Amino acid sequence: MALESFWAGKSSEADLLQTAAALRAANWARQHALGISIIPSNDFSLYDQVLDTSAMVGAIPPSYGWTSGDVPLATYFAMARGAQDHADAGCGHPHHGHGMVAQEMTKWFDTNYHYMVPEFARDQTFALSSRKPIEEFEEAKSLGFHTRPVLVGPVTFLKLGKSHDVKFDPLTLLDRLLPVYVEVLQALAQHGADWVQIDEPCLVLDLDSVTRDALTHAYARFSAEVPALKIMLATYFGEIGDNLDTALALPVAGLHIDLKRAPDQLSQVAVRIRPDQVLSLGVVDGRNIWRTDLSGTLDRITPVVKQLGLNRVQIAPSCSLLHVPIDLGLETDLDPDVKDWLAFAVQKMSELATFGKALTQGRASVAQALSASDSAVIARDTSPKIHSAIVAKRMAGLAGARHSRKSAFAERAEIQRKAFDLPRFPTTTIGSFPQTAHVRNARAAFACGDISQDKYEDFLRAETAEAIRWQEEIGLDVLVHGEFERNDMVQYFGEQLSGFAFTKHGWVQSYGSRYVRPPILFGDVARPKEMTVGWWRYSQSLTKRPMKAMLTGPVTILNWSFVRDDLPRSIVCRQIALAIRDEVIDLEEAGARMIQIDEAALREGLPLRKSQWKIYLDWAVDAFRISSSGVEDATQIHTHMCYSEFNDIIDAIGAMDADVISIETSRSKMELLDAFRSYKYPNEIGPGVYDIHSPRVPEIGEMTELLTFARQRLADTQLWINPDCGLKTRKWDEVRPALVNMVAAARAIRAT
Repeated sequence: MALESFWAGKSSEADLLQTAAALRAANWARQHALGISIIPSNDFSLYDQVLDTSAMVGAIPPSYGWTSGDVPLATYFAMARGAQDHADAGCGHPHHGHGMVAQEMTKWFDTNYHYMVPEFARDQTFALSSRKPIEEFEEAKSLGFHTRPVLVGPVTFLKLGKSHDVKFDPLTLLDRLLPVYVEVLQALAQHGADWVQIDEPCLVLDLDSVTRDALTHAYARFSAEVPALKIMLATYFGEIGDNLDTALALPVAGLHIDLKRAPDQLSQVAVRIRPDQVLSLGVVDGRNIWRTDLSGTLDRITPVVKQLGLNRVQIAPSCSLLHVPIDLGLETDLDPDVKDWLAFAVQKMSELATFGKALTQGRASVAQALSASDSAVIARDTSPKIHSAIVAKRMAGLAGARHSRKSAFAERAEIQRKAFDLPRFPTTTIGSFPQTAHVRNARAAFACGDISQDKYEDFLRAETAEAIRWQEEIGLDVLVHGEFERNDMVQYFGEQLSGFAFTKHGWVQSYGSRYVRPPILFGDVARPKEMTVGWWRYSQSLTKRPMKAMLTGPVTILNWSFVRDDLPRSIVCRQIALAIRDEVIDLEEAGARMIQIDEAALREGLPLRKSQWKIYLDWAVDAFRISSSGVEDATQIHTHMCYSEFNDIIDAIGAMDADVISIETSRSKMELLDAFRSYKYPNEIGPGVYDIHSPRVPEIGEMTELLTFARQRLADTQLWINPDCGLKTRKWDEVRPALVNMVAAARAIRAT
């Protein structure tokens, strides 16, 4: 709220910074009160931790007008969100027409959190340009909290960045970057820090010898130039694996490992860790909301504690608790049984304190907590709310089945082109339109019982009708109904499926000020009744133009939910796919001839190690095809994917065999289409020409330029024109002119 108020000009920079300081103070105090003995600092961000690092080291592209000194907040937010003109960025440069485009944004490893991709050039220089880590350490110290500052490691930072020069490896900038890190570490030591946590999650990836050498070089320099400061090297999201020799040889005082994603690495690391090192055990799940089995976990780690000694073991979450909601205690409407199986950030910190007490004072000192945990584990294992015989029977029927469309794409495409008779470069949107305060207030009033269901549905029908009328007026070729009845693209479906539970306060950050409330997928999934057919039927009745039916795909529902951990994810995903298939078939029977099944999160579920990719992609593609393959050739299946490195998964995208795929490409200036060109992708594509994650309105010329880049890579007959993503989070005064410009750009391209 403070961010949105500041961006809207309703509050000052001083107001924003005061709110941020109050939140940090409250977070430190809460951790201390819950018994956390090692409290982090510099883990709070106004937008994104990687963007904070770019500001810290002065990695600011020239287009933002910054040259030296502290990075202004206006420049920081221009990098995050873009700006309509240079005046908006506060950099003193004149208006340049197109304004400033935000930096590229992509998923943080395999999570649903987005980070701002650093941009580097061959002549890149670095300088300490934000003292945030030092200032926040001092801020905590003034409040009586001795913290362990957290930094994104230099090697991970460079590897997560990009350069517009594809032949340039940002890792070659390491020697220019390290002096800034050394300066930060020296300042922290001078201010009294004894430990610092440096995150190098790149250590769980497939690394080449150059990257391993870079890690060795960086940490040797830290050890030589800041010998008094102890480093806890943090890895997470997977197994260190074949990088273990490198990690253990680094001159660091501690190593953190993720034992939720990679439990089997414990024995190997515990045996090989150096006698002078501390081992941090990530045994509380920082990625999911299930309660920790306290007794079972203690059984696993107690031998390691005895082997190494209490002074050489720390107990921690597997990763940052950024990825889970804050406090389960706020949830008063959850099913009591389900609630007893859960733990949010506050509860996870209590679990950490319980482990600490059990290991230092004995299990008897935490007998009550252990008993409650044991009871919850047994209750969940035996609950009839989890398993469905009907779902099990349908799943058994999938064995050996072939899930594919009746005809190949070329044959389907010809049938569809004749049926729809669309112009070349057809225009459409991804699905949602702005969820204004007016819409949100009506939803809240209905939820509270302040308005009746009939009155609420009348309101939704009016909003839908107005959106359809406006789309016809501006000349869009394929319409959407706007999704005003939907609270979230996953939650809306989960609320109508069995096996899901929902929170009221379980928000987690997606990016910046955007938060989502992931559903809790605790049991077998089925579709009791139609979910979207009525709204599609009403919407199509208002226009003669094609109306897309909008669904969320099974892989995205899976990846954007907190998923049960008692079944393989592949089985859970196929359960969801069967439910979506039922809806697709009902939509077709109702008359829908364009059905979009969004798989925005397909790539983010990709394992971090290439050796595991095929297994995931095989079942993910199979789940999509289960959901989409039951229709006739004349029915056009669309899908949408968010920020992805498509080179990694282009074979899988081809195997999905969607008739039309829309993708986010505007920030990359269509570079992501290179994968489709190299693959000779035969189906149709809507590359995004309008960055919906920025408030700026792109000009007609800007979009025609992007379309020109797209035409250099793909055939005209393949191309659709659409925004990067859904427009739910934007405002109408941004959306209206942007879409008018998009339609104008399409007409300009057709005229050529």
